[in-house]
Amino acid sequence: MIGNTGWCPLELGKVQQAAVSCFAQRGFAATGIRELGTAVGLNSATLYHYVGGKEELLVGIIKNCLDSMITGARQVLAASTDPIRQLALLVAFHVGFTATNPKTSRVAEHEMRALSPVNAQQMQVLRDDYEQLFARVLHDGAEQGIFNTVDLGIARLAIMEMGTGANHWYRRDGRLSLAEVQLNFVSLAMRMLAVATESPLTDKELPTPLVIASEPEPKD
Repeated sequence: MIGNTGWCPLELGKVQQAAVSCFAQRGFAATGIRELGTAVGLNSATLYHYVGGKEELLVGIIKNCLDSMITGARQVLAASTDPIRQLALLVAFHVGFTATNPKTSRVAEHEMRALSPVNAQQMQVLRDDYEQLFARVLHDGAEQGIFNTVDLGIARLAIMEMGTGANHWYRRDGRLSLAEVQLNFVSLAMRMLAVATESPLTDKELPTPLVIASEPEPKD
């Protein structure tokens, strides 16, 4: 069980933010429950009472991240039935989400290995569900002769990894705005699949990035 019925969601968000900051900086294994308690002004016993152990906290963070990604991706897919526009919206959403929630995205990406087999398997199901949204769009586009690539699986991995990488280097005060980064990545994905239309979206059609509760406030 994660959490307690008397635990305010806002307070849980603050605990998750502190955990994400610690896990992203030091790694899950190197972060102690006492250290997390100190970060949010609680003793270890109180923290454990409300959120359980470190692994329960990590599971909650990863699950919320993946659930948010799945929900957001399904919403943008519902906006069109055209595989080109669907893929463009998916890529823009994926880049926007990881760039807007960089620390949570990195924790969800790298710290799943720290989970017990049962918890890891449950989180992997969610990750697979998200990846299948990309796989289905790519399959539909290939079936219609729109997307051209040697291997759809490799194309999916390349497109998704390319977008996930934004959580390492994107900065709000950087050379390009987030919208420009999203449109550039959409163009790259279209080129990768030999699509004649490189810019199927305008900046006004880009999905609005959502900051999830576990993402710490940026320092810049």
